[in-house]
Amino acid sequence: MSDEQRMADHWWWRPGWSQGRRFYTWHMTFTDAPDVHRIAEQYRQGLKGVDGLDLVPDQWLHLTMQGLGFVDEVPEDDVRAIVAAATTRLASIPAFELTLDRPQITPEAIRWEGTPAAPAAAVRSAIREAIGEVWQQVPEQAEGFAPHVTIAYSNATGPAAPVAAALDAVDAAPALAQIRSAELIVLNRDRHMYEWETYATVPLAAGK
Repeated sequence: MSDEQRMADHWWWRPGWSQGRRFYTWHMTFTDAPDVHRIAEQYRQGLKGVDGLDLVPDQWLHLTMQGLGFVDEVPEDDVRAIVAAATTRLASIPAFELTLDRPQITPEAIRWEGTPAAPAAAVRSAIREAIGEVWQQVPEQAEGFAPHVTIAYSNATGPAAPVAAALDAVDAAPALAQIRSAELIVLNRDRHMYEWETYATVPLAAGK
């Protein structure tokens, strides 16, 4: 780890975001995922002494997939139509297993890269197709998707070396997550954490 590698504050207000604003987005969540909770707790314990990090509790662990838009800008009729289209499409996408192993450091977060990536990408593609049935233009880029799950967000600038040292000291076996659904959630970032209410849970083929 180079001394030149640094952390950056994740919580700057991105375009459109403000206190109290809510956003529709598709995620995979980990409410019923004991093995993910086990590895998350091991890394939370390892990182708890590192300054400048917001550690993600089990309740808010997630895999980001596909945004829709801000709640005050998206008609609810459109949301319901997209959920219906996604329900039809995801019914033919098999449930799958996702492995989380050693987290990687990015400037704004510490996160696991979920493997294999292809099944999660297939779910996202089906959701994008569902959105395309309702809207002429699908938000966000189709390319560049990398399924990841964040264990900590950086809330300050500073060297990355202490984070790397803390991660290196954790001895944790890989975790296996059973992915059986995708969730449309109503997201906020008001309190240095991504928190949400679930709008719809859509099962995958083997998840009914």
